[in-house]
Amino acid sequence: MKNYILALTILLSSCSFEQANDDEVVIYTSRQPQLIENLLDVFTEETGIQVTVLSGDAQQLMERIAVEGVDTDADIFMTVDAGVLWQAADKGIFNPVESEVLSSRIPQHLRDIDNQWFGFSKRARTIVYSKTEIDPQDLSSYEALASKEFMGKLCLRTSKKVYNRSLIASMIEANGSERTERVVKGWVNNLAEPVFSSDTNVLKAVEAGNCSLTVVNTYYLARLIESNSVENLGIFWANQEDRGVHVNISGAGLVKWSNNKSSSIKLLEWLSSDTAQEMYAKANKEYPTVDGIPLHPVIEAWGDFKEDLIQVDKLGSMQSDAVFIAQTAGYN
Repeated sequence: MKNYILALTILLSSCSFEQANDDEVVIYTSRQPQLIENLLDVFTEETGIQVTVLSGDAQQLMERIAVEGVDTDADIFMTVDAGVLWQAADKGIFNPVESEVLSSRIPQHLRDIDNQWFGFSKRARTIVYSKTEIDPQDLSSYEALASKEFMGKLCLRTSKKVYNRSLIASMIEANGSERTERVVKGWVNNLAEPVFSSDTNVLKAVEAGNCSLTVVNTYYLARLIESNSVENLGIFWANQEDRGVHVNISGAGLVKWSNNKSSSIKLLEWLSSDTAQEMYAKANKEYPTVDGIPLHPVIEAWGDFKEDLIQVDKLGSMQSDAVFIAQTAGYN
């Protein structure tokens, strides 16, 4: 039923695309509309270019673009996680964009090596712990969470979510497959409870004392802090003595069959502007990809951290290896 409703929503939404013109850009996105609507309104005010948004499941939207081909209404595909953007590029739905603006504004490791897609916000995934149960001096890295010291204390989100697959992919790149498999098996051995369906639920489990620590995207914690839903959770920046915190992105790329490439590229470039970067990151309590942009007050209070500078498209190319390791280790 859920897939039927989504398909019906997509079908109905497509009816409004028939009058698209040179002053309109159509975005297919898995991002929640309320996170980008205000941003796109400002773009329209500044440029006069109208933007129509079709939101839905990332995988279904990718398939739709691929099936529609030259008949697609999509000008831009916008989604979360470099793994998903890599999949979209692998399906051949993007057109490379050569833009001095994007090349100078978006760090090289946060965009596709062939400029098929670009990261517009960063998503740090790190350790969160119970202040009453864990001494942060005992924490160090993702790998160390596999030690017997944390047996019966760890909670995790399911490995079926792309966020954790990308984290495992980054560990494969850093440590190799054999060590990464040992680490993931250690995580599984240390679980206090079966895996959770969402980062929010796992954070609430740590707050409630069901477990002592976890690994989550920081914006989930920021949301709970802002809503005064938690008070016993601390954040720890993982792997500061070596490669740094795992960082993923949300981003977008130009659809190969776009009927309005010029305006679409203007929108992509505008998303790297100071105005857009601040709005884009603060709306979801993420980090800007451009340096020097003001942060949301909650995440600014956490201070600076060293981030993993892995070329993020590798997080996509190694997804299948990450899935295999998770399955072999019994990480559901």
